[in-house]
Parts: sequence; structure tokens; C-alpha cells
Amino acid sequence: MKITSLIVSLALLSASAPTSNAFFVPSTPTFVSTRLHASTLKRLPESAVEVELQAPGKATKAAYEKVCAELSKKVSIPGFRKGARIPPQVLEQSMAAKGGRNALKVQAINTLFSELIESALKEEHGLEPIGTPSLVTSAEELAESFKPGDDLSLVVKCDVWPDIQWKTVEGKEKPYMGLAGTYKRAPFDDAKFNKAMSDLRERYVTLEPIDSDDHQLEMGDSCTVNMEGFMATEDGEKGEPLPNAASGDRVEVIMGEGRYMTGLVEGLVGAKVGETRQVSVTFPEALRDKTLAGKKAVFDVSVLEASKRTLPEVTDEFAEIVRSGLTKESLEDELRKAVDAEDAKEFVPARNAALSAALAQVLDVDVPDTLVTNQPRDKFAMMMTDMRNSGVSDEEIKKQISPENFEKYKKIVKDDIIKDFKVSMATDEIARLEKIDVPAYQVEEQLESVKTQAAKDNEEIDETVMRTKIEATLQRQLVMDFLAENGDLRIEFTDDNEFDEGLMEELAQSTIKAAEEEGDGAASADVVDATIVKEEEEEATTAPVAEKEEEPKAEDKEEEDRDYDSMTLEEKAYFAVKDSGALET
Repeated sequence: MKITSLIVSLALLSASAPTSNAFFVPSTPTFVSTRLHASTLKRLPESAVEVELQAPGKATKAAYEKVCAELSKKVSIPGFRKGARIPPQVLEQSMAAKGGRNALKVQAINTLFSELIESALKEEHGLEPIGTPSLVTSAEELAESFKPGDDLSLVVKCDVWPDIQWKTVEGKEKPYMGLAGTYKRAPFDDAKFNKAMSDLRERYVTLEPIDSDDHQLEMGDSCTVNMEGFMATEDGEKGEPLPNAASGDRVEVIMGEGRYMTGLVEGLVGAKVGETRQVSVTFPEALRDKTLAGKKAVFDVSVLEASKRTLPEVTDEFAEIVRSGLTKESLEDELRKAVDAEDAKEFVPARNAALSAALAQVLDVDVPDTLVTNQPRDKFAMMMTDMRNSGVSDEEIKKQISPENFEKYKKIVKDDIIKDFKVSMATDEIARLEKIDVPAYQVEEQLESVKTQAAKDNEEIDETVMRTKIEATLQRQLVMDFLAENGDLRIEFTDDNEFDEGLMEELAQSTIKAAEEEGDGAASADVVDATIVKEEEEEATTAPVAEKEEEPKAEDKEEEDRDYDSMTLEEKAYFAVKDSGALET
């Protein structure tokens, strides 16, 4: 059983579609050549419209005759050769005998409706329909009074693509400039900055040969050595020779901790030029050659040359050497920005979330209900698929797929979907206004990467669809970068490793209180541990709550107390499934 097939009933219940008779549907609707009378348009909330179509008598007659001609080719009626023209009255009687009363008229009305509505919306009113238009009065009901050759009025409801309107913000010509918001990120990594500066100084190190035969190698020196390696025996003596790759002549060794295999530098401290030392080492566990990883070895190391290494101090003179025009201050500033820019990538989603929330506030747009229904339905189906992949039985999943569960889920995620739609429209409009385009080579690079991965996974992709998705994703990121550069975002620097003493105290007090109430004769508490993985991978666990007999059930009270506004979409999805009973053991 496939999950998509389980969603069909849900889709039929939640989606609007023109009705059709179950007994007869032509394979391909044939266009009825008519001229539509002028239609009237009425605007409705949530970017919906109501269009009244006036189909002239010639159109209704032509539609009915076409339906009859199509059916004549398909049915077998006693007394008529197959494919011969059969009078409409005979066809109607035949269909009625099979339970399809007014089937021909219903199909004629649906044919007219399908053929006329798109041209009325697009050509006459300049609107782009979303989803499937539907008749306000069903075709079955209209068929009761339908007469081929008479004029027919059809009232159609349809969601249309909304117009975008920016709110007026005092003092701003462009409301999307200077967006204010707050997001959290880790503080500046001083250790990483110091490492980057140290690496930069290493690139400009100077070497001064040491001619004295009495000089003993010390930390900070550099030396040139010949190395011959052997596997270490159990008692630490030389065993089998190591592969040539593990040995070498005229190898430069910088006397500094953590640069090489453990023991090498330490074993050379105090050595003199011309001296050969036997040094015991341990190869790193992460060594690419797994036959040597973590193993002990012994090297005969002959010191050929020694040099004094001098690292430059970070001064204006050093900065000028790095690049003309730099100063000590500007060099440090550039390096800080480079280090921070790399770290900041981790928090781009949090930054974009803050920008999105602010952007949605300056946009006036009605969101079509079709989108508010279709997107939750797709997400709901994906959620059911994930549950199945997690081991939930097909029968259990089937129980969860109901109009009631879907409507509950839709209600929970509706606000997020509306916000996402607004942001999507806003970023598209900003890209147009600010002429923000994605370089073609970036799209092609991403596409090639996706194609390569798809080939490895033995999957097929639609290149045209994928290219469009990639371009849209890259463009949205460019718009977000533009908004961040021109925004007024406040950053709260937080250290995830900090101990939250206040939170721990609060949890401790809650636990003590629950235990005391239970000791006083309260009913056993239902403890709910709901761990949700957020975008920032934070974890939140609900505290145990003691429950008295006269209070509502724990799950009902928990649901009432939830702050859905502060939840991520993933959290809301989790609780929607949990409340439906799918996670019960």
C-alpha cells in the first residue's frame, strides 16, 4: 500500500472540483466554438472571485450535441448500429435506466463551464486562476432546468493569484528596507581568529641558519632531517621496516606541539646537528593509511641542518607586507570579518527567519484558500510517509488519514503557510524591483551537483523543473542577503554550552511540587516528554505535571496550554500527529 493512495480520499474531501456524472465522462473534452457573452466579476475574501458566465443558446445546444455525439460512439443500444447517430431522447432514457438521470445535461454543463471559465478569467479579467474552479450551483442541480438551445447562466467560484501591495511605512520609500528583527547566534570565536592570525604569520616566517655545532634543538626551531622508520615491537624496539612513504630524506620538521605524530618533536628536543636519535612515536588514529593508524613505531632520525624560526609581529609594517595599503587595524578587521562570515553561515536560517517575520508585516496580500489547503495536504502526506518509514503500520496510518485529522493539522500550520507565501511573493517582487538576478553559472553548477548525486542514487530528475527550483532558491537567498545588508537586525550572542541555572531551578521546583501533590493523594500524573528537534537543534522537554481527578485530562490541558505561535512548523506537525493518536504505543 502506498501512502499517496491513502491520501486520495483526503484530497477529494478537501479540494474543490467541478462535479461530473459517474456514468459518463468523455475521454477528451472537445472545444465548443461559441462566443461568450460578457461575464461579471465579484471579488471575494482570501483572493477568491465569483464569475457569472452567460452562455448563449447556441453554445448550450452545441455542447449538448457534442456530448450526445461522443456517447453515441461508445454505447450499444438495441435497434441502433454502434457508432450511428442516436437521438438524444433515446440516450437520455438509456442513461436514466442505468441510474444516470440527466447525465448528458450534466456533462454538457461541465463541458461549457470548463471551456469558458479560463478565457473569462485570463482574457476578459486578466486574472491567473489557482487550483480548480467550481460551480456555485452544482451541474446536477442546474441540469434540472437545463434546455439545450436556451441561454445559461453559470456562477463559478475560483481562487486567483493575488495582487501584491506594500504597506505604507512612515519615513520609508521602500517598506522592505531597514527591516528590524532579532536572532540568536554564537559569539565571535576568538580561538578561531587567533588560529587564523597564527597561520597568516606562519606564511611569513623567516629562517636563520644555525651554524653552531653546540646548538640544541628547542621548541620554535626548524630542522632538516633524514628519517628511517620501523614498526615497534612489544618491548618498544625496532621491528619490521616501515613502507618508504613513512620514511624520507631531507624532511623539514618544525619544532612545535601538535604538528606531527606524537613523540617525534619531543624526541628531537635537545638534539644537535649531525646527531642521530632513535625516536618512539605513535601514528594518529585518523591516519589515512589504516595499516599504520594508531600503531607505534621507532624512527632513526638524523639531524642535518637547524634554523631559527622568527614569526613576524602583527604591526603596520607586517600588514603592508601582506597587502599594500593594509594597517594592523584593518588587517585584524578583515580577518575578523572573514572568520565571522564563515561562522555566520550556520546562523543564516535564523537570520532569514527574523527577516521573513518582519517582511510579512509590511506586505498586504490575500492568500488563496487553495494554497492554504494544498500545501498542508502535501505536508500531511509527507508526514504520513515519514511515519511509515519510521515503522508505523499501514493500518495505523490509514486510521489517521481522515478529514478531521487533516483539518486539525491545517488549522495548526495555516499561519505559517500564509507567512511563507507572503514572504515568497515579497522576495520575488523585491528581486524584480531591485534587479536581483542569479548568475547562470551558479544555477548550472548547482544543477550539475544535483544530477551527479541523482546518478549515484540511480534516480531520475526533471532538469527543467529542477533548474527552476534551484534558481528560485538561489534568488531568494540573494534577496535575503540584500535585506540583511539593508536591514536593522539585532543579534543576541548566546553560548549553547552555558549552564542555565534559572531553568534548572524551575524544573527542580516543578518536580518537587509534582511529587508533593502526588504524595497528598493526587491521581497519578501522566508525564509527557515531548522532545522536538528545532532548526537550531535545541531541545525542550515538558516538566512532569501532577493531575487531580477534577481537572481535565492531561492531554487536553497540555493542548490548551500550548503556545502554537512560538512553535516551528515541525513542532506543530509533531503535535498534530501526536493528538491524532498516531504516536500512541
